[in-house]
Amino acid sequence: MAESGDSVYRPLSPAERKKKQSLFETPVRHAAITPELTVADLVEQMQGMSVQARNIGLCANVLKRMLADPDRPTVLLGLAGPLVAAGLRKVIRDLVAGGVVDVVVSTGAIFYQDIYQARGFRHYQGSIDADDTELRDLYIDRIYDTYVDEEKFWDTDIWCGRLADKLKPGVHSSRDYLDHIGSQLEDDESIVRTCHKLGVPMFAPAINDSSIGIGLTEHHHRRVKEGLAPLSIDSIRDNYELTQIVVKSKKTAAIYIAGGVPKNYINDSIVMSYIFGLERGHTYAIQVTTAVTQDGGLSGSTLSEARSWGKIKKDADFAMAWVEPSVSLPLLASYVTGRGLAKGRPRLKFTWDGEILKDLSVAKEKVRAK
Repeated sequence: MAESGDSVYRPLSPAERKKKQSLFETPVRHAAITPELTVADLVEQMQGMSVQARNIGLCANVLKRMLADPDRPTVLLGLAGPLVAAGLRKVIRDLVAGGVVDVVVSTGAIFYQDIYQARGFRHYQGSIDADDTELRDLYIDRIYDTYVDEEKFWDTDIWCGRLADKLKPGVHSSRDYLDHIGSQLEDDESIVRTCHKLGVPMFAPAINDSSIGIGLTEHHHRRVKEGLAPLSIDSIRDNYELTQIVVKSKKTAAIYIAGGVPKNYINDSIVMSYIFGLERGHTYAIQVTTAVTQDGGLSGSTLSEARSWGKIKKDADFAMAWVEPSVSLPLLASYVTGRGLAKGRPRLKFTWDGEILKDLSVAKEKVRAK
């Protein structure tokens, strides 16, 4: 039995002692909140913390290097989840207007809810404890703790379908159709309108799985009844168009807000570059999500796992934070804006001839501070 005061631990070898000391090189830095602290300052402090605070800080660092890269990577933004309902519409719009992202890949629902609001309708604070049967009687749709007007949704569904009447019948990509919608909106706070004005391609690879799809189905039904050819959205054409963007880019970078189809779609565009005889991989990537990794699903799969597929380069600069997007995206967007990381970053110019991307070049005009 050891005498009182004797160590109960075995002696460490010199090599073990050296290894132990090396693991103690970086202490956790505790957050210091002051009246003068900005959000950007807070995010920088998070880099020295632990758990998900540190992961937010790591994502911010990747964004900083991504936007400073002299090779001007094409940044693809993947959006999923109830982001507009959560109040992130202007945050996303400002990332586009501020030159942070070059391509937006989203669920149809996010684009749709932006369109709904651009047409003068609103999202309202509600309650998760609401009587949903009563809400149904009042034609109020609930998105967690947010309410929308079912009657105005239906009005917007029909509006989307009527806009399809104005395009040439036949096959279109979601990019082509969404750009047309953007041309018909007047709200400068709109994501879709801003993308149209700035020439930023928008893709909704599962557009049918949204209220836009309902509107397009209404369009299809009317055209069939009238014996006329309807407009059709070709998801493979979407693949083809996005892959051309990847192929013509010197480098690519991905920002994934949540996961879902947009994440996989952006990743698969990398794999599809093999069709053009190229082996690519994102140079930078970040993701903020609450999806778990343990179920093996795509939404929560790690960016490291994506390296095994070649979707992320083996030496890619990447980070993930498991923080719900209504919290994590404003933090990261505030960091980018607060530090002026995209100021002076030249925009990309896309020249399309139907489904063919004729040219992808860096525009002479640079992003101005807003």
